[in-house]
Amino acid sequence: MSENITNLKKDAVSKAEMKKKITEILKNYNNDRSQLISILQDIQSEYRYLPREALKQVSKVLEIPLTQVYGVATFFRSFSIEPRGKHTVHVCTGTACHVRGSLRILEEMERELGIPRGKTTADSKFTLETVNCVGACALGPIAVVDGEYNGQMTPDKVKSVLEKYR
Repeated sequence: MSENITNLKKDAVSKAEMKKKITEILKNYNNDRSQLISILQDIQSEYRYLPREALKQVSKVLEIPLTQVYGVATFFRSFSIEPRGKHTVHVCTGTACHVRGSLRILEEMERELGIPRGKTTADSKFTLETVNCVGACALGPIAVVDGEYNGQMTPDKVKSVLEKYR
C-alpha cells in the first residue's frame, strides 16, 4: 500500500513539474497562440513527445480547442503523441536506398531492436522510423541515428551502429 502512495506522490510531483515547465515554455512565447508550432516543438524537445497533460494545458492557456491542438500535433510527422526513445533511428526507404537494399537494413534493425518500425523499445532507448529520403542518395542505403548519417549500410553493420548508442 505504501508503494502505491509513493507512486501517487511521484506522479503528482511529475505533473506539477510538467505544469511548471509548460508554463515557462508558454511564457517564452508570451502565450501567443500564433506560436503554437514553436511551443509544441519546445515541449517535444523537453519530453521527447507531446504528453496529453501538456497539450491540455496549452489548449487552456492559449484558448485554442484541444482538438485543434491535437490536429497540429498529429498533422506534422515530426511531432509524436506517444513516448519516444532517447535515440531515434531513421532508415531511409527512398528510391536510391530502396534499390540498394534498405528494406534488409530495416528488417535487421527491427530484429536487433525487437520492435517494428514506428515503435519504441520497452526500455525507451530507441525509436525506429522510416523516412522517404534523407538527401544523401549517393551514400545509400542510409540509417540516421540522432542525426548521424551511417552510409553504405549493410545488415552486418546494424549491430555495430546501434552499439554506439546502447
